[in-house]
Amino acid sequence: MEKAPITIYSTSWCGDCRLAKQFLKERGVEYREVNIDEEPEAEELVLRVNNNLRKVPTFEVDGRYFSCSPFDPYQLSEELNMPLNP
Repeated sequence: MEKAPITIYSTSWCGDCRLAKQFLKERGVEYREVNIDEEPEAEELVLRVNNNLRKVPTFEVDGRYFSCSPFDPYQLSEELNMPLNP
């Protein structure tokens, strides 16, 4: 079964975003990245799904949104249903 596409809403300066992207790369997981500093509508979406908080990284998988800020590898592996260790 093919995994649902993953979108990560991030900023270029966010350390938690870098950790989350590294986590995905180490597991060979493809994702689409949207920089909310460059796309105002993406920033509005992040604010809307996080109770008006500008939390990055925010992930979208199959129409479901969740934030992983601060970065937590246990939460991310559980949310994305993937192994904790690569």
